[in-house]
Amino acid sequence: MTAAELADRCRPGGPWRLLLPGVVLLHPGPPTGEERLHGALLYAARGAAPGVPAQPAAPDAHGPVYAEAMITGLAALALHGVGATPPPVSLNRVDVLVPRLRRLRPAGYVRLVRVPVLPAAHAVAGVPVAPVPRALADAVARLADAQAVRRLLTEAVRGGHCEPAAVVRELAGAKLLGRAHVAGAVDSLLAEGRAVAEDRLYRMVRACGLPDPVWNVDLRLPGGPRLGGLDAYWPEHAVAVALDFRAPRRDGDARWPERARTRERLERLGITVVHLAPEGLGNAMEQQATVVRTALMASAGRGPAARVVVLPR
Repeated sequence: MTAAELADRCRPGGPWRLLLPGVVLLHPGPPTGEERLHGALLYAARGAAPGVPAQPAAPDAHGPVYAEAMITGLAALALHGVGATPPPVSLNRVDVLVPRLRRLRPAGYVRLVRVPVLPAAHAVAGVPVAPVPRALADAVARLADAQAVRRLLTEAVRGGHCEPAAVVRELAGAKLLGRAHVAGAVDSLLAEGRAVAEDRLYRMVRACGLPDPVWNVDLRLPGGPRLGGLDAYWPEHAVAVALDFRAPRRDGDARWPERARTRERLERLGITVVHLAPEGLGNAMEQQATVVRTALMASAGRGPAARVVVLPR
């Protein structure tokens, strides 16, 4: 079509509408939430075809392929099904992740988020979206309300959309942990993640037929100092389980060297410490149970461990 023909069809009262520079909506009414997302991708993607289909949800074996662009931020979280996020149609801005070196400007409702390397996109309802941890970091970067940040992070973990450690890694990479309201929300996030992981650990022991341990205990030497806390402990086997939250260290967090010292002290006393990743308890429960079962069986061939006092944590 010529520029004049296109301008005529997109005139006020015409059959089409210019949604974004170079992107045409093929009906005169307001765009749906899905059309806004496809329009944003058509604008931002490298080499995307012009125009937004009138029915983007219609089955199409040759659907659009958006090179070097994906939805992120609140819109991506809504597509992932994270609670506490508004539907895309109600968002004033749609964040789109693009490579840092792309020569592209924000336009209309499209806000660009530039990164050195794009993550692998997830396809949700035919739309490429950033992984949940990345989308959370991009959403949190725009939020100044501590309660909104805390609710968003908590809902993402509680709903099983991501692991706390992955979120903290993205927040650290985006240099957001220095913001007071984000740091406070991260503390709540880690507490929520621990509760979810402990529940998975309980279910693993029950479902996989492991002997019952004592839960959430502190170990001490008789009349001596505290040795450290454990999530599960089998006293007759001297085998312990510690949930391993590998979030990046924050400056001034004294818990990190203390955790390493706890592991070393217990192993010197003959106590086997099995470290389990919370995500493994969700997607590889049988394999994790096999690791614990092997440690329990191997305890029969070891010498006696040092005598310790077991106290509730």
